[in-house]
Amino acid sequence: MNISVTFRTGDGENWQKTYVEERIAKLKKYLDTPAEAHIVLSTEKFRNVVEINLSANGWNVNAREEAKDIHQAVDNCIDKIEKQLKKQREKNRQHKPASIRHAGEKNAEGTEGDDEGTAKVVETRKIVLKPMSLEEAILELEESKARFLVYRDTLSDKVSVVHRLDDGSFGHIETNS
Repeated sequence: MNISVTFRTGDGENWQKTYVEERIAKLKKYLDTPAEAHIVLSTEKFRNVVEINLSANGWNVNAREEAKDIHQAVDNCIDKIEKQLKKQREKNRQHKPASIRHAGEKNAEGTEGDDEGTAKVVETRKIVLKPMSLEEAILELEESKARFLVYRDTLSDKVSVVHRLDDGSFGHIETNS
């Protein structure tokens, strides 16, 4: 972690810099990649102000704290950053892409699938491929209310799909398998 400590009002003391660096080192466990931390310490009359800007993984986390004691201000600011990092990490766990999720894995609400607006599987069917010709498949599709029929073509022994188009005609898809 790249840490830079700046003293806004006057020169700070070495113990302040080492204390801040020790405290911010505990945040490394929440970061997977290298991060940059910019800490600004300032004293205004009887108030000690600490500002921390942390950049990592495309995140920018900021916190500002005022207290009478510099130790108190640093500790409170680090706690704020820690809460924000925990929250961000939890969001990333819950919002995995659908390709990474395993089929049947349930999210925190106990429902299958992903966020609203993304496609999700609501029904899965297993079918047995019947060997038939294209003409037989079209006849069977005409008799049923289904929009498509998957079958094994008897001439080429390949998996094919016949589907009903919006104008009432039929489309044919043949695979290479």
